[in-house]
Parts: sequence; structure tokens; C-alpha cells
Amino acid sequence: MIKNFSKLTLRKKKIFLTQFILLLLGLFLIVFTFIKLDEKKSNKIFSDDIKIEIDSKINKKKDTTGNVFYDIEYSGIDLSGNRYILKAKEAENDGNIDELLNLKFVTAFFYFKNDNILNISSDAGLYNNKTLDMTFEGNVIGKYTESSLLAEKAEYFNSKKLLIITENVKLNDYRGTMLAEKLVFDLEKNTLNISSTKNKKVKANLNYK
Repeated sequence: MIKNFSKLTLRKKKIFLTQFILLLLGLFLIVFTFIKLDEKKSNKIFSDDIKIEIDSKINKKKDTTGNVFYDIEYSGIDLSGNRYILKAKEAENDGNIDELLNLKFVTAFFYFKNDNILNISSDAGLYNNKTLDMTFEGNVIGKYTESSLLAEKAEYFNSKKLLIITENVKLNDYRGTMLAEKLVFDLEKNTLNISSTKNKKVKANLNYK
């Protein structure tokens, strides 16, 4: 009888051990399944985030860049009836404004009705091919008859018929050298307004004859 009891106990131990192993395997499979699902979900979210970021950068780049052209030249007649020629070593379309061009190494010629020529050059610039407005920036050099000037910025407003030169303006002509804050050329009235560094305004008539 003792022998049978021992056999019964051994059998129960084997059954218990088998059940315990099966339970561990079951728990392992459940945990492993949840981990894989979580990893798959995490990977999907991570991949979507990367895709959104990449698409955003691509679309932003498309929106802010345009075609690049080299050795461009534009010509026409402004509202004052003066003929002009605008040249640049490089021009790029603005991605947001179709009619706006970003220019590098710019040269412009304004041919006035009295046969005088105004020449302006700069390192960079902007040109609006709809309004014909122009901006010159960086090492601006201007030449007109016997006068020359240096500045950092010049703006030509076709609708206002004005050429405004600012930032470290230095004017040289037969009268000498003048430092100014701003020069305003009125292309219709043939006048020049000068704002000096001492806030004194001087008005001079341009000799277009």
C-alpha cells in the first residue's frame, strides 16, 4: 500500500510539473504576443512621423525655391518713359511670389530722354517683372554723368518714379565728396533730395540737359 502511495505521489508530481511548464509557456506566449504587437504599433507610429516630417520638408522646399537662370537680361520702358536694361549673372524665381526674381551680381542701365545714362551695380538684388520695381543690395555703385556714388542699398520704384539710395551713402562729383543718409532721385521732376548725416535736407536740381 505504501508503494502504491509513492507511485501516486510521483505521478501527481509529474502532472503538476507538466502543468507548471505549460502555464509558463502560456504566459510566455501571451507576453511575447503583446510585446510584438506593441513593437509593431510603435514602429508604425515612428515610421508615419518620419514620413510626415520628410513630406513636410519636401513640400516646404518646393514652396520656397524656384528655377535658376544664368546670365539673364531684361529690358523695357518705365512709367517715366525711360528705357532700362537689367542684367544679372544669376536669377532665381521666388517660390511664393511668381513675379519676383532674386538676383546675384546685378547691373542696370537707365537711358534717360536727354541721352544721359545712369548705371547701377550691386552684389544682389530683386526684380519684380510685373511692377518693374528693382532693389539693389550690397556694394551698390552708381554712376551718372560726372557723378558717382557708393552705398549698401538702392531701391527703384517704377510707380512712384523714384530712385532711393540708403545706407552708408557716399556721393562724389566735381563739387567734392558728400556723406549722406539718403538720396532720393525724382525721375519725373528731375530733382535730387539729399538727407545728410546731420539731418539737414538739401534739394538740388539734376542737370539732365
